[in-house]
Amino acid sequence: MERPLWAPWRIKYILGEKEKTCLFCRVVEEDRDVENLVLHRGRLSFVIMNLYPYNPGHLMVAPYEHVSELEDLAPDVLLEIMLLSQDCCRILKKTMSPQGLNAGFNLGEIAGSSIKEHIHLHVVPRWQGDNNFMPVLAGTRVVPQALDETYAMLAQEFGKM
Repeated sequence: MERPLWAPWRIKYILGEKEKTCLFCRVVEEDRDVENLVLHRGRLSFVIMNLYPYNPGHLMVAPYEHVSELEDLAPDVLLEIMLLSQDCCRILKKTMSPQGLNAGFNLGEIAGSSIKEHIHLHVVPRWQGDNNFMPVLAGTRVVPQALDETYAMLAQEFGKM
């Protein structure tokens, strides 16, 4: 039997105008870090929360430079992305106590990248049972914490860097 799930916050995304420019480039140019869920700006890259997360605390680390290929990133940019990824792991472990973490790049659309034109690294906290029956039966994930609550908690820790 098919059972609908009520997720009224998704209608804004479904009916909303789709972004015509690169999300990451737009965010970098704007001075609206809280609204854009930017947690930290480094010298060459930044940390941003995923607006449509797989799990609470799903973070992305992206370079300021609009580059799509890993091999096109300069060594200093690669280093900062990896160092910020380490910071993400430390902060997520401290604030959210995940039982594990997934971290990595989705390189190209066929590899799962929804923003293939601007490379970014995902850091996703994981807990036992977070991938339960909902994705299998309903094709839906349940994220049990509001984005603004997660942002406030993580921003406090990133602010200490």
